[in-house]
Amino acid sequence: MKFMIYTLGCKVNTYESEIMKELLLKANYQYDEEQPDIVIINTCTVTNMADNKSKKMVRHYRKAFPQALLVVCGCSSQNKNEDYQQLDIDILLGNQKKSEIVKVIEDYIKNKTKYTYINENRNLPFENMQIAKFATHTRAFVKIEDGCDNFCSYCVIPYVRGSVRSKNFNEVLKEVHELVLNNHQEIVLTGIHTGAYFDSNHDLTDLIHEISKEENLKKIRISSIEITELNDKFLKELQTNPKICNHLHIPLQAGSNEILKIMNRKYDLETYKDIINKIRNIRPDIAITTDIIVGHPHETEELFAKTIQTALEIGFAKIHVFPYSKRDKTKASMMNETVSEEVKKIRSKKLIAISDQLEKAYYEKFLNQVLDVLVLQSKENTIGITDNYLKVKIAQKAEANQIIKVLITGFENGFLTGKIVCKKS
Repeated sequence: MKFMIYTLGCKVNTYESEIMKELLLKANYQYDEEQPDIVIINTCTVTNMADNKSKKMVRHYRKAFPQALLVVCGCSSQNKNEDYQQLDIDILLGNQKKSEIVKVIEDYIKNKTKYTYINENRNLPFENMQIAKFATHTRAFVKIEDGCDNFCSYCVIPYVRGSVRSKNFNEVLKEVHELVLNNHQEIVLTGIHTGAYFDSNHDLTDLIHEISKEENLKKIRISSIEITELNDKFLKELQTNPKICNHLHIPLQAGSNEILKIMNRKYDLETYKDIINKIRNIRPDIAITTDIIVGHPHETEELFAKTIQTALEIGFAKIHVFPYSKRDKTKASMMNETVSEEVKKIRSKKLIAISDQLEKAYYEKFLNQVLDVLVLQSKENTIGITDNYLKVKIAQKAEANQIIKVLITGFENGFLTGKIVCKKS
């Protein structure tokens, strides 16, 4: 039988979709997006827009392939399972049983009865998944952690992903070793709250240190990490370990202490700025990217202005801007001092303009320099990324998954441009 997978959302979802794909291929199913017998949709619920898009894709694929077995899983189906039960879905899962996808599908084929499994218990074991090779990605994601216990006022994810739990330390090492054997040169460590990783007295820094011993692994990237987890132990590893990418994504979420407190974030601006300064003392040219939410309840024009000021002062390489989205179950959903949708749009545009300004300034630091670029794809143009997560586009051809040296000559539409001066490996 033939199958396809459509994935929405974060790197964790991407990893879990890749796991399901590998499991089905091993069970002799064939991947085919043109005429699938089975359609799997892995959903996202981080915002209302994500929920709406997830449901839209369910309706789209049911209409496109009316005879196909339709499987829906992920955060949106976990969070809004009653809505999904009204749709024409054959197998409805939440965030469990993705590692059992072959058995779930084959049981359905045998019994021909609709199947729903939504486990709302927060205290769950880590659902162990191991991947050998990313078929569609040059860089390999490794999910090392699941769940979150922070309960930020705006976020529904702790309710749909459960409590923090981590992958067995030795299992991570085995998985990374297998991926490196399959020629993945960069590993991206990911999770719902990646920095909370802890297993057998080993924390994230210990894991990075051990992974770095893989001789043929060039780079280790962390998908996202909270400022509170960038302790002295991690900073020492950052200073001494050249395999850690020169890029950290550190969510800020708001640029004023007033809103940070309302958000139930676990730090203040002074702490955030102090640690950023320590990082830059270690690596002056590091790319620090962030997430900021605009229009959170109680965000006045004055407090939004503080966010703008903070963003400029810190000088992020890029800001991912999210208009606040009301999520049921969260504390923010019960707050009265709300911001209108129109004001959220205006503030988003202002902050995106600041991000564009900061991104351009950071990119232009590297003009006329020779940078190592990991080639992600080579079609009409060669597309790649640098150690510090700069996107590079060049007209010359280069083989995917190779590291090449590129002389940077320009910056265009969010990409550095240039020419190959040497193929490194």
